[in-house]
Amino acid sequence: MELVGQITHTSDKFISDFTVLVAEDELINFTFLKILLKNKVKSVEHATNGREAVEMAFANHYDLILMDIKMPVMNGLEATKILKGTFPELIVIAQSAYSLPEDVERAYRAGCDDFIPKPINKEILLETIIKYGKMN
Repeated sequence: MELVGQITHTSDKFISDFTVLVAEDELINFTFLKILLKNKVKSVEHATNGREAVEMAFANHYDLILMDIKMPVMNGLEATKILKGTFPELIVIAQSAYSLPEDVERAYRAGCDDFIPKPINKEILLETIIKYGKMN
C-alpha cells in the first residue's frame, strides 16, 4: 500500500514566497532541482547531508525542505526526525530513488509530509509543492 500525500498543509502563502532547502548530496540532482524551482520559489539553498540540513534549518527559516533519504554523515530520515521534533509545522518532502512501499512508509514514519520518487518529474514536483502553498 503506497501512502501518497499523507498530510496536507493548505497554506495561504504563495509558493513564490517559499524559501526552500534542498538536502541532496549529489550536486547534479541539486542543480536540476534548483533549475526546476527557478522563478517558482523565492530562494533555494543547498545542504549536502542531513546534519548540514539540520544545522541550516536551526540557523535559518525555511518554508519547505526537499530531503534526500540516502546521504552521508546523517541520512534524511534521521534529519527529518530531528527537524520535525523541533519544527513540527516545517514541510519536509522526501525525495528518493528508493521508492518501494516500505521505503515510502519509512519516510512518513520519520515525519515527512510527502514523498517524490526519483528521477524527479517536474510536474509531480510542482504539484506536490503546490499542495502546501498556492500559485499566484
